[in-house]
Amino acid sequence: MVIPRFTEIQARHVTLRPHAEQRCSTSKPPTERNQSQCRWLRFRSFASNKQDISVQTISKYIGLLLCLTLNAAFASNNQFIALNYHDIIPEEERTPPFDRVAVSQHHFESHLAWLKKEGYRVISIDEILANAQGGKPLPDKAVLLTFDDGYRSFYTRVFPLLKKYRFPAVVALVGSWMEGLDANNRPAGKELLNWSEIRELEQSGLVEIASHSYDLHRGLVANPQGNEQAAATTYAYDTDLSQYEDDAEYQQRISASMAKSTDFIWQHAGIRPRLMVWPFGEYNEALLATSRSVGMPYTLALWDGKNTLADLRAMHRLLIADDPDQHQFAKIVKGLRADRPLRVVHMDLDYIYDKNSEQTERNLDALIERIRSSGANTVFLQAYSDPDGDGSADALYFPNRHLPVRRDLFNRVAWQLKTRAGVKVYAWMPMMAYKADIPEEWRVMEWRDGKAQPSSHIYNRISPFNADARRWVGDLYEDLAKHCAFDGLLFHDDGILSDFEDVSPAALHYTHDVWGLPGDFESLHATAKSRLTWAKQKTELMTQFTDYLSERARIYRPYLKTARNLYALPIMQPDSEEWYAQSFPAFLAHYDYLAIEAMPFMEKADKPEAWLRELMKRVASYPGGLNKTVFELQSVDWNTQKPISTTTFIDQIKLLKQSGAVHFGYYPDNVYANQPNLDEVKKEFAVEMMP
Repeated sequence: MVIPRFTEIQARHVTLRPHAEQRCSTSKPPTERNQSQCRWLRFRSFASNKQDISVQTISKYIGLLLCLTLNAAFASNNQFIALNYHDIIPEEERTPPFDRVAVSQHHFESHLAWLKKEGYRVISIDEILANAQGGKPLPDKAVLLTFDDGYRSFYTRVFPLLKKYRFPAVVALVGSWMEGLDANNRPAGKELLNWSEIRELEQSGLVEIASHSYDLHRGLVANPQGNEQAAATTYAYDTDLSQYEDDAEYQQRISASMAKSTDFIWQHAGIRPRLMVWPFGEYNEALLATSRSVGMPYTLALWDGKNTLADLRAMHRLLIADDPDQHQFAKIVKGLRADRPLRVVHMDLDYIYDKNSEQTERNLDALIERIRSSGANTVFLQAYSDPDGDGSADALYFPNRHLPVRRDLFNRVAWQLKTRAGVKVYAWMPMMAYKADIPEEWRVMEWRDGKAQPSSHIYNRISPFNADARRWVGDLYEDLAKHCAFDGLLFHDDGILSDFEDVSPAALHYTHDVWGLPGDFESLHATAKSRLTWAKQKTELMTQFTDYLSERARIYRPYLKTARNLYALPIMQPDSEEWYAQSFPAFLAHYDYLAIEAMPFMEKADKPEAWLRELMKRVASYPGGLNKTVFELQSVDWNTQKPISTTTFIDQIKLLKQSGAVHFGYYPDNVYANQPNLDEVKKEFAVEMMP
């Protein structure tokens, strides 16, 4: 039985979307709007503000620019995919439970046969590098085969097939495993390659020997709760000292390990690897720089997608798991898993937190079990604390340099969701709404009663026009990524500026000096045309602000996806961009996903089903609109303070599916009251599991 949470947390309900009653009514014409009503923000260019960009980011961009100087003549045919295998097991061992990343020999050979039959060209690292350096195109349907961990099955089962098909491949070795160290981290009963076999493989001309690290293929304690995470990217937590590794300690550890990872192969096989294969696919900018410094400028990660010769710093690979047969394998290779729909539960960490840490763990266990049973594959998880429900961050759930830490909890919950519930986790963070002791000039200001004043909006927002404020928020995103393992960012719906905002001195100077618009409110607000022009600039400003925040986070988590909350009104009534500074087509150009508040009851729609159909129709009218949109339904009617009935909720899911929605989810989820009803919802919510 789930033990109820503290009353103070149970009381936090309707204020999760407090602006529903305060936003401009869709039926009220603009001329009737009161300037004190809330309507709504975005980012232009940071190029002129060099202080906003970290040294690591500058280094990253220099590397990318160097890659992009390659001959563009072969751009139409410079792509390849990489496949990742681990152990290849005999058919008689294919009985549950076995290693999820093991593939049966029969299925593996069927994969190679299919590649050959379908005209795929299996290429070597030599061919990739030669073509990249010489500006030559790759063959059509180019594929790279890679094998991690250095199991002996590569010699006994893979190598004979490589010779049969004349297919090249990469095999990656873990130094400490081969030297008999870290026995607890080594898969039990799995025999590894020996050095004689490795030399034979290398001399065959078919096999590239790569490093899979010396001793980074293991876990380190990553948080106060004792979760172990990838040693390569984790800032280790010292449980005795109750503190994290600092930057210098982390850099010293990974530098020593990376140098040793090349030395041990040289000492035993007489070759120095030029490829680094990241354990668990985890890497960051510091690791890329260190790998390059020890002679391994090319690395392999574990993220779905194609590769281009223009950037070989961290190549994508399709992990072949769950022993796919030939049909399933063909679907993976052809689709690159890009067609996987999202089923999202948008979750408040404030609902899980409790003053009693033991109660928090019980709440977490209940959440994990619910998410695992729900059919969801993605969780938008709150990374900030908002106990009063006004939408602004009072504190954070991760170590950081600017705000109080309510508890160092986000990494723990995200990791448990990823490993126990098997879902992707997006960190849900405000763009601008933070309560902090900061200078007043950093805040958004609105024009009210004939003068610029602090904004009266419920969101306590930091101005994206202020360079110091931008950096301050960027610090938080960087700290989040440094200390937490997650898959994406969800930008909160606080990213709004009304047609009376922002009129802070920094904003008006920027409006005049950068955009070339009038630098006074009266001129900016004088006509419908001038208001919309001003709004479109603010829309772009805020999208570029989120680009900046994403780049700060990607210093530590380069593979992050992005999503942004979007109100429905800017889609249903595009000229409302004037009041919100939100634009569906502008957002499509900046984010991987748009999380639209598809909430007809919040919008007080007279005909909720017709309203949803119209929203779907408008989204579908934009190229790529449906493929990038997550339709977020509401499970609570905040106007009546009552749950949406299960029948109504399921009918809305069915309507979305019938109308062509690819991705959808809901908010909020109440694990304690089983709202929405899990047994009923998961029948329509779950998607077919794919290898």
